Amino acid sequence: MKKNILLILLLISALFTAQKSEFIKLDQSIKDKNSRTKSLTFIDNRPDKNIGIITDKEEKAEIQFDHEDLKNYIEDKFIKDNKKVGTNDIVIMLEDLKVYDEQDDNRDFPYAKAKIKISAFLKRNDRYYFINRFDNVIVCNPKMTAHPQRFLVTKIDEVITEFINASYFLNITGSYIPENEINKYDEYLNKDDKAFNNPILKDGVYLNFKSFRGQNPNPDYYTEKNRKGKVVRLMSKDVQASISQMYCYVEGGKAYKLTPVGFDEMVKDRKGFYINTSRVNLFYQAKTGGAFVGAIAGGFVGALIGGAIDSASSTNSGAMNGIGYKSTLETDVYIDSLTGGYVFTK
Repeated sequence: MKKNILLILLLISALFTAQKSEFIKLDQSIKDKNSRTKSLTFIDNRPDKNIGIITDKEEKAEIQFDHEDLKNYIEDKFIKDNKKVGTNDIVIMLEDLKVYDEQDDNRDFPYAKAKIKISAFLKRNDRYYFINRFDNVIVCNPKMTAHPQRFLVTKIDEVITEFINASYFLNITGSYIPENEINKYDEYLNKDDKAFNNPILKDGVYLNFKSFRGQNPNPDYYTEKNRKGKVVRLMSKDVQASISQMYCYVEGGKAYKLTPVGFDEMVKDRKGFYINTSRVNLFYQAKTGGAFVGAIAGGFVGALIGGAIDSASSTNSGAMNGIGYKSTLETDVYIDSLTGGYVFTK
């Protein structure tokens, strides 16, 4: 009997020692270098506060925040990092954060992944104005990374920190959101999305995502094709322009988005527009040389966020370094209905 009890205790002990914790510290600076921000409010809107567990060889690692009271920690950190303040009230909303191991189709082993969705708003009185959001899946290749949980913790930390810092630049888009609609802000703002709500798209050339969303093609631009029927030139008033100036073109009611490896058809379903492609295609480095630059209202944005949210730009068309492992896995990659950024689900 004693031997059985001892064996059970040893098994329980082994289970506890086989699982460890890895912490997201969020200890990097969130200083507004231009001192335009007066306050930072953090809303943790995650339906489930448990982040998840990642497999590290024979062990399990639970991902956690280093601070249980995330709201107070971030808001206090803003006060400590910003002795000189301005007039803007910024609201950061963490909507989703999960880590998990996922076995994709035609892959020999599971990949460690992190799903994160975070948004930013400017608040004035009882009105919110959408600034930006990051909605993506970060992938870690366990065969290339010794400890996937440490890799993901670092990336989550950097994404949240850089996103907060980028929000200070106030690249406001769309109309205001009433305070009682803030938890479903995307539904509220998407009422103005003509591209999604109109049954037929307007033919023509769109130089940026905003013009596509509002269905305002540029009348001065048109495309030319080669003998095989492929678009090879962008023309502006009979003068050839750089094709990289184009976000997409619509022909026969179908939209084709410019990517670093050519044009991909934008298909629409109940969730929005998507293209079928891979990270390695969208984050191909030929055009940018791997440069990390994100321009928001003339300000510099950090490497990770700059590369991820700048995919709506007409100057790079998404040819930016992605975050994490650049997989060759082809999936349906959605176009964020508010930012034009790429939204990976795998």
